[in-house]
Amino acid sequence: MEERRNISRVDYSAKGVVVICDTGEKYMVETKDVSPLGMGLIMPPETPDIVGKDIIIVASTLIMYSDVNRQVKNADGTYTVGIHARQFTPEVLQYLFRHIADE
Repeated sequence: MEERRNISRVDYSAKGVVVICDTGEKYMVETKDVSPLGMGLIMPPETPDIVGKDIIIVASTLIMYSDVNRQVKNADGTYTVGIHARQFTPEVLQYLFRHIADE
């Protein structure tokens, strides 16, 4: 029997911010698509190589802790970035709540 279930990304256009966990750097991004397991982003030209980095993205109505699995430069200088969702750890949740309270 053929497996018909899959988790496909759906269009999800929103403004967001990416925080690189180990450096605290922040970048404004646009989301392209989303699934329960990941997301596609468009990041600005000044984005460093973040493949393999842990990030937190906050976009519209969702927060995702993830790692970056690909980063491709576009003709206009921006980057298309693919991220894979990770489970929140207690440390990441504490970081989020501490910084939300500080805002």
